[in-house]
Amino acid sequence: MTVYSLKKINVLILEDDVEVLCEIFNVLRSLRYNFLPTVLSRSDYVEKLINKSELDFDLILLDRDCSIGGSFHVLDIERFGVHKAISISSCPPWNAEAKKRGVSKIIEKSFKDLEGFSEQLASAIKGILK
Repeated sequence: MTVYSLKKINVLILEDDVEVLCEIFNVLRSLRYNFLPTVLSRSDYVEKLINKSELDFDLILLDRDCSIGGSFHVLDIERFGVHKAISISSCPPWNAEAKKRGVSKIIEKSFKDLEGFSEQLASAIKGILK
């Protein structure tokens, strides 16, 4: 695969569903940027590893629920930049919660239409990276 952009794009992906992660990685591959993904599938790791770090991200893909019963919304999104985030929950109330915190890019994930989700995600990512 040829990477057209030499700029390295640090991406934080907070998602616990492997099928959705595959879709996300397919989207990233199709966009032809030099993505450097960090993936966490546990909300407790967000608190321990991300919030307390000095890391910086160019793009954040933010689900809400994680399989250990926690919430990825523990992310200190205000510190990292709400303008870099895309809320990708399948539950409208969780996307509304992210919107209240300042996240303006919302994509309602549909497990019945992951292709449509991928198309919307690609468009939203392009918008952030422009």
